[in-house]
This record gives sequence, C-alpha cells and structure tokens, in this order.
Amino acid sequence: MLNPGPTDAADDPAGARPAPPGATPEPAPEQDADLDRHRHDDEIHAHPEPHPHDRGAQGLPSLGIVGAGAVGMALGLAIDRAGWPVVAVASRDANRRERFHALVPGARTFAEPAAILDEVELVVLAVPDDAIAAVVESLRLYAGQSLVHTSGLLGVEILEPARAAGSQIGAFHPLVSFTSDVERSVVAIKGATIALEGDDRLMGLLADLAEALGAVPVRLPPGSKPAYHAAAIMASGGLVALLDAIVRLGAVAGLDERGSLAVYGRLVEQTLANARALGLNAALTGPVTRGDAGTIQAHLEALERLAPDVVELYLAAASRELRIAEERRSLSPEQVQLVRAVLAKPA
Repeated sequence: MLNPGPTDAADDPAGARPAPPGATPEPAPEQDADLDRHRHDDEIHAHPEPHPHDRGAQGLPSLGIVGAGAVGMALGLAIDRAGWPVVAVASRDANRRERFHALVPGARTFAEPAAILDEVELVVLAVPDDAIAAVVESLRLYAGQSLVHTSGLLGVEILEPARAAGSQIGAFHPLVSFTSDVERSVVAIKGATIALEGDDRLMGLLADLAEALGAVPVRLPPGSKPAYHAAAIMASGGLVALLDAIVRLGAVAGLDERGSLAVYGRLVEQTLANARALGLNAALTGPVTRGDAGTIQAHLEALERLAPDVVELYLAAASRELRIAEERRSLSPEQVQLVRAVLAKPA
C-alpha cells in the first residue's frame, strides 16, 4: 500500500502452515471432462459447479480481507460502507481482528488466511509486500474465486501459485497514503486513483468496486508497476523528505515545524495548482530558470554553513530544474553553463 500505504508486521504470515480451507467432496470414480476443478495442496479436485458462496442481495460478490493493518482496515470499512458484502477477515493479530469486526460487524474473523476461502468469492490480500508470497503459498482457490493483492510494486504473477482452473487473479492498488487513522484513510480513498492489473474477466468487477468506493480506476500496462510505484513513493514519502528539508531550513529562520509548514506549505500548494493549470514547464520559477548563478552560489554557501545535510537534496532538485529550463529553452547556452558550473563545484 503510497506506500504508498503502510501495513504492519503483525499481519505478516511468514511461517504460517498451509491449511486447506475446508473439506471437499470426494471425486466420483469417473469424472466428466466438463467438471470445474480446484486445487488443494498438490491435488486437483473436481466439482460439477464452482465452489458455492452466497452473493448479496444486489448480486455483488462476497469479499474477504487478509490483513487488518492500516490498508486492510480502511479498505474493509470503505468497501462495507459502499454496500459490498465484506464477510470475512483474516489476521494473526487478535486485537486487530476484534477491531475490524467492531468496524465491520458482518465480517467473520479468522487467524489464518486459508480459512476464509469457504466464506468468500473475492479475496483481497492487504499484507506487506514481503509477506504476499508466503500467504499465497497457503491458499488454493476454488473455481469461480478471485484473488487480488494491494501492492503498488508487485505484479499479479506472484499470485499464480494459488490459481486454480476457473479462478482469476489481479491487483487493486489505491494510490492513498494510509495511516493508523482509519476514518482519515477511508475519506482519502474517495477521489483517489486505484491501479488495476490482472485477468481481463476480472477487470470489470474491480473497476466497479473502485467506482463504488468513489475512486478512479486506471488499468496499468504490463511491466509498468515498478515505475508507477516509484512515482507514488516520490509523491508521498519523497514529498515528506522535501518538507523535512524545508523545515530544517525554516528552523534557521526561527520557524518551528508548524510555522514552516504554514509558510512554505502554501507555496507548495500554489506551485501544484500552477502545474495542474499551466503544465510543469510553465510552473517552474526561481533562480535556475533565470540563470541566476550568483543566487544559487549564495544558497549553497549558506547551506554548507547552516544546514549541510540539505545540500545534496538542493543540488539534486536544482539539477532537475536546470534540465526543465533547458527543455523549455528559457536560458541561453552561456547561462546554462554558468549554472551547471556552480552546481558542479565540490563542497
């Protein structure tokens, strides 16, 4: 999850033992070739129909959430409020299970992920990226079931071990900075982008779910997930790192954190508004765009004395600004060389 969304190690099922989700009928000695089949451990079992699960009054699929950290808690509550049936949650943390149930009373609670397979049609994995593979190894889908994860980085192929004939896999990543404040995170989902990947037949359902949450579904092209996720991290954690440097410099000017965020935060908001309205090239302002090498030199000298830990970030940002200025041809070749020389000077 921005991360963007945090999940907690308490939902990491590493070391969990795979367990079958429930008893399955014994196959008949002679099986029809048209029977649907699903897997448990290394065996494939046949059923005349997909594993039955009750659908809600509106024909919506029953959902189960694996992981009751910040992402799972907020998603489960948001989906429930959107009118989709959230009927189960799995978490190894008993306190989180209880909290989830308090927020979504209709959800049955389980300690192990595999236990929810008899309850749901759509399983949502909201666990840390490093834990997804271990969870998947403990799951064997029934025909007709779907499994999605909420990772912003990983592709759908990590879910393949759980796939069975007639099942579907996908990814459902809300571009939201999830926090421990569940209500705040639920509100943040509305209007957010939700990146989708996976089987074609599943995309319509996931898009419907995203829209039910008040979000905007976007299907990512294959292979684009790492770049998409890196951009998301820069827009969330990267922005916080930039704000931290701004606050550091604000302290030199006598501002505390709240004061710096009030003063410079407004400038950040204005710049973002300009970028949206005018485009990035037109929104860029400052000494780099004017070729003011003397001002940049003065900044660097002050930073070396007063906030040396900010110098590297300032140089990186200024170098990127110079590249934009060159692309929009707002500087002469001589100005470009002067600015580049200042930025290249050793500390």
